[in-house]
Amino acid sequence: MTPAARWAAAAQIMDQITAGDPAEKALTTWARKSRFAGSKDRAAIRDHVFDILRCWRSTAALGGGDTGRQLVLGRLRQIGVDPELVFTGDGYAMPPLTAEERAAGCAPKGAEAGDLPDWLYDMFVSSLGDKAKAHAEALRHRASVFLRVNMLKSDVATAQAALADASIPTRPHPLSNTALEVLENPRRVSQSTAYLTGQVELQDVASQAVVDALPLTKGMRILDYCAGGGGKTLAMAARLHGPVDAHDHDPSRMTDIPTRAARAGADVVLTAQPKGVYDLVLADVPCSGSGSWRRAPEAKWRLTPEMLTSVIATQASILDTVQTLVGPKGVLAYATCSVLPSENEDQIDAFLERAPGWTCTLQQRFDLDQGGDGFFLALLTRS
Repeated sequence: MTPAARWAAAAQIMDQITAGDPAEKALTTWARKSRFAGSKDRAAIRDHVFDILRCWRSTAALGGGDTGRQLVLGRLRQIGVDPELVFTGDGYAMPPLTAEERAAGCAPKGAEAGDLPDWLYDMFVSSLGDKAKAHAEALRHRASVFLRVNMLKSDVATAQAALADASIPTRPHPLSNTALEVLENPRRVSQSTAYLTGQVELQDVASQAVVDALPLTKGMRILDYCAGGGGKTLAMAARLHGPVDAHDHDPSRMTDIPTRAARAGADVVLTAQPKGVYDLVLADVPCSGSGSWRRAPEAKWRLTPEMLTSVIATQASILDTVQTLVGPKGVLAYATCSVLPSENEDQIDAFLERAPGWTCTLQQRFDLDQGGDGFFLALLTRS
């Protein structure tokens, strides 16, 4: 496919997303109908689509509207590519621009420039203060790809060498001593020997740093209460060199954990109904995901005030539930991948008010300007 044809495909897919289709579904549907597209074509189109999703409002302003064609026009103007080279009408390219399209568009301002819905932009400004614009700006750009070196099977130098042999250069990251940032060819990781043999796992550096901050000691009884795909479960098992119980309200989310654990050589026990008490319970609760919107940008456009209120209530309910699973000298670790105080510091303050006898011993933010996703961690113990 020509570059112009790839942009035309991105415009079609954006029209499907605007109509309500999830981004992954729209991309998959297009790929199934377009067998002529090679892997490089599909990768380039995917990048175009996600770049537009991260900057939906600003590209719409620059392009003069929300159609796929207008969004592509806005994106081209945004990155300094002459639209006349893309809207050529040749082959599978989009038809040439009209005089009206050439004259349309304006510079984005305020929430448009921050690429957030108005209500979220206001919340960022009011709750994040001086960091609001920096967080919003970071969410407009692609996230780096990070790997966690699995210390059960390898070490940083060995893993780096194995990845380099696969033409995947990496560098360590200061936020976690198990983290490697992928510098080139991230799409090769899943087929590399280092990955297939369990030397490395895909995991954001801030997510790794959350696990690093947990007071883990060999022999502890550990529960990952909201395990999901098991990233933090596996990281804890690697640090402990021992078993970790994994639970999730939706067991289907844990389907891949046994395979991942086997590959990593990690001792993980899926637990439908956690029983007894634990030395440490990690509650990496459902959240807005605002700290990871670079990776899932459509989520910031789908989120509503009502949805945020609902997820905050769910977080509070989980805290109330898991406190009963923590032993007398144990630790309750609360984590989110959110940058919003209403899901973080405010949630901890509310829990301490309704749960006498608990004390917060640590609150730590991992901000987007530190290189990884936005995360929050609080450690709670009984007084």
